[in-house]
Amino acid sequence: MSDTQDSSAPEESFISHLVELRDRLLHSLIAVAVVLGGLCLYPGPGEIYDILAAPLTAALPEGTKMVAIGVITPFMVPLKVTAMVAFVLALPFILYQVWSFIAPGLYAHEKRLGIPLIISSVFLFVLGMSFCYFFVFGQVFSFINSFAPKSITPAPDIEAYLSFVMTMFLAFGLAFEVPVALVVMVKMGVVTVEKLKEWRSYFIVGAFVVAAVVTPPDVVSQLALAIPMCILYELGILACRLISAPKPAEATATAQSDFQTAAVDSQNSAEMDAEIDKAEAEFRKLTGK
Repeated sequence: MSDTQDSSAPEESFISHLVELRDRLLHSLIAVAVVLGGLCLYPGPGEIYDILAAPLTAALPEGTKMVAIGVITPFMVPLKVTAMVAFVLALPFILYQVWSFIAPGLYAHEKRLGIPLIISSVFLFVLGMSFCYFFVFGQVFSFINSFAPKSITPAPDIEAYLSFVMTMFLAFGLAFEVPVALVVMVKMGVVTVEKLKEWRSYFIVGAFVVAAVVTPPDVVSQLALAIPMCILYELGILACRLISAPKPAEATATAQSDFQTAAVDSQNSAEMDAEIDKAEAEFRKLTGK
C-alpha cells in the first residue's frame, strides 16, 4: 500500500504543476482581456491607432491621409494595435506570473539574478520601442517622403504601416536587449568578459549588417539601430564586469545554499533509486526470475 502511495506521489506533483501552469496562464489572459476592454472604452482603438500613425501622418503632405484597402481593415487594424498595447501594459503582471511559476525550482543565486534581469529586459525593450517611435520614425519618414516624385501623392495603407511598425518595434526592442544577453551568457559560463572584449570589432560589423537587413534602405534608420547596439554592447561588458566578481561573503553563502539544495536533491534521488530497486526485487520474487 505504501509502495503504491510512493509511486503516485511524483504523478500527483506533476499534475499539480500542470494545474498551477493552467491557472497562471488564465490569470495572464484575464489581465490582458481586462486591459484590452479598458482601452476599447477609453481612449478607443481609433484614437490609439492615430497616436501610432502620428509620426507618418506628420511627414505626409498637408491634407493627405492614409488609406484602408481591405473591407474590414478599418475595424481589424485598430483592434490589433489596441491588443498589442494591452499586452505591453499587462506585461509586468504576465512576467510576475512566469516568475512565480519558475522561482521555486531555482537556486538562491539564480533567484537573486532573475528579478533584475526581468526588470531590466522589460525596461530595455520598452526603451527600444520608445526610441524607435519618438526618434527613428520621424527621421525615416521625412527622409523617405523627401524622395517621392512630385507627380505622386504618398498614401500608405494602414495595414502595411502596422506591419512595418511591428517589425521595427521588434527589431529595436530586441536590439536593446544586448546587455541582458551578455550578462546571461557570462553568468552561464558560455563566454568570459575577456572574450567579449576581443569580439568587440566583430560585433560592430555584425550590428551594421543586422541594421542593414532589418531596417528600411536608408542611412538614418541603419545608423539609428547600429550605433545604439554598439553602445549597449559596451554597457553590457561593463555590467558583466560588475557582476562576474561576487563578494567573498556572498559567494560563500551562495555556495552553501546551493550545496544544501543539491544535497536534498541527491537524497531524494537516492531514496527513489532505493524504492525502484525494492520494487524490482519484489517483481523478481513474484515472477520467479
